[in-house]
Amino acid sequence: MSCVLLTVAAWLSQSVSAKAQSRAITVASTTSTEQSGLFGHILPLFRAATGIEVRVIAVGTGQALELGRRGDADALLVHDRPGEDALVAAGHAHDRRDVMANDFVMIGPKADPAKIAGLRDAKEALRRIAAAKAPFLSRGDDSGTHRLELRLWKQLPFDVSRDGAGWYREAGAGMGPALNTAAALDAYIIADRGTWASFNNRLGLVLLADGDSLLQNPYSSLLVNPAKGDHIRGAEARLWHDWLVSPAGQEAIASYTVGGETLFFPVAKR
Repeated sequence: MSCVLLTVAAWLSQSVSAKAQSRAITVASTTSTEQSGLFGHILPLFRAATGIEVRVIAVGTGQALELGRRGDADALLVHDRPGEDALVAAGHAHDRRDVMANDFVMIGPKADPAKIAGLRDAKEALRRIAAAKAPFLSRGDDSGTHRLELRLWKQLPFDVSRDGAGWYREAGAGMGPALNTAAALDAYIIADRGTWASFNNRLGLVLLADGDSLLQNPYSSLLVNPAKGDHIRGAEARLWHDWLVSPAGQEAIASYTVGGETLFFPVAKR
């Protein structure tokens, strides 16, 4: 093959590679959206509609927000409103949109030594767990779930870092692995309903308390600021962002069920 043909072949190869890359985006999101199975359901639908591949980095919300701050993702799908607002205010992301919601539930051993079964008051449930010194497992990973849990503890006259010795533990892990650890320890834990519904290794754990408005769990989509660099796929990320809140995206979210139970409810404003 001549040098000219080799050069053309190399150029075509690079062009095809660049084009393929341009049709893929990176979304930093939570372990709950991945481990609940939601992404496995909606990403093929988005790819079929747009031809764009979505690569998900599933981490705790705190880590996802940090990836956005560093410009290491094109878009975010997270669940910590204070952290989201701070990221937008600092100029690292923009156009935050409400996408969907579910709720957190309080899981624990069937024996329920803290007697929280049936409670609809999350703070009272934590107060009883602390009073009983019953094993409690925190995500401990700066996720949206962990941040919610810490906000609840701070509303009680109780300091788990000081008074939790012997019964309060931190997993430093995503929701699925944390539930596995809680099952092994027969411990109480706060989980998002979606991951709990998809979790199969329950052993002696059961859902004991839910329904408190403080346990609402809204998710938002944010676009990372394209000024972070030329590597940010702003146009493709915008298509993803817009699709999530479109009728098609909202229907895709609503249609995901486990055992007949809807795990995420669309909340985008039309």
